Amino acid sequence: MEKKRIAVLVSGGGTNLQALIDATHAGVLQSGELTLVVSSSSKAYALTRAAEAGIPSAVLTGKSFEPELEALLKDYQIDLIILAGFMRILSPAFTARHDRRILNIHPSLIPAFCGKGYYGLRVHEAALARGVKVTGATVHFVNEIPDGGEILLQKAVEVLPDDTPETLQRRVMEQAEWKLLPLAAELVSRGEIK
Repeated sequence: MEKKRIAVLVSGGGTNLQALIDATHAGVLQSGELTLVVSSSSKAYALTRAAEAGIPSAVLTGKSFEPELEALLKDYQIDLIILAGFMRILSPAFTARHDRRILNIHPSLIPAFCGKGYYGLRVHEAALARGVKVTGATVHFVNEIPDGGEILLQKAVEVLPDDTPETLQRRVMEQAEWKLLPLAAELVSRGEIK
């Protein structure tokens, strides 16, 4: 079976991109190939990670972001798009054109602490402020509603009494995000989730 060609969209450090790269080397991600990394920031460390892994990358900013992205997706014959710490909201027209072909990882158990304004440390700050005892991560298909697409995988992570937003963020990444995202990418690439 031919491998699915994957584009990873990033904006920052690229820890979830690194999890996908590591999963490829470990044989967890076998049915998909990391073909392209696209960043919304030229300063994203994720670009360094892509270069070190030998994955072609591009930086797209400004108003022509989506048309330029569409051209890249076509040029690289991309089958699956993964949002991995990507800090732009894609338009409803874009998400409709790529229905059930865009995955996102979100650092909470959706429907908790999700939607507009909930990203990065803000999610963990909100979880701690609310006093939840369990949080986690969710992989979902992307649609026109931020964090509103069909949930594919979730993993719970315990909130500890002395957690800070930073310690909670790190544990959610290590225990949930970095495991779920490669698994979801493999399941979708393999056709087990359609």
